[in-house]
Amino acid sequence: MGSYTHDAGPGHDGMVERNELARRLQEACYLTGHFVLRSGQVTDFYFDKYLFESDPQLLRAVAELAAPLVPAGTDMLAGLELGGVPLSTALSLVTGLAQVLVRKEAKTYGTAKLAEGRDVAGKHLLVVEDVVTTGGQVVKSVGDLRRRGAVITKVLCAIDRRPPATAASPGAGRLEEAGLELLPLFTAAELRGAVANHAT
Repeated sequence: MGSYTHDAGPGHDGMVERNELARRLQEACYLTGHFVLRSGQVTDFYFDKYLFESDPQLLRAVAELAAPLVPAGTDMLAGLELGGVPLSTALSLVTGLAQVLVRKEAKTYGTAKLAEGRDVAGKHLLVVEDVVTTGGQVVKSVGDLRRRGAVITKVLCAIDRRPPATAASPGAGRLEEAGLELLPLFTAAELRGAVANHAT
């Protein structure tokens, strides 16, 4: 099984396409109100990722725009339960890369696997997640995969909504502490900017 290489091709106007996708994502999944995140943080805005992951046109557009972010030398994608799985599947179809589907906990029956699919030992995996807020679950899943022999240095996500690393928010640097580089398609600030730009 070969590793992935990509070619954006001539005449590809990525900026226009990216701005348009930001607007479409904002319209589809940006919500305001009172929300409690998985990390326990409280926020007045929320990106409901399932609203774009359940839309085939939007999901395809996200995967196509994210494909150039896949590092050369990637052997397989690793979609994290639950939100990372649809994005990983779409990205697998776009890039031709095989994927493994990663559970939060290894199942206790049947094959008792944590990662469903091919063996990850010795493979360079790109972890795929939908939205990253603190990176806590990503770090845990990466640790589980590394203990099974996977080589992981990068994580791709659709939306990075991590706050800047500060004394009050030390979790913001959690991925870097685990030796991971985050490759976001969009940051929360960019999508919130799309809200403001679309309103003017």
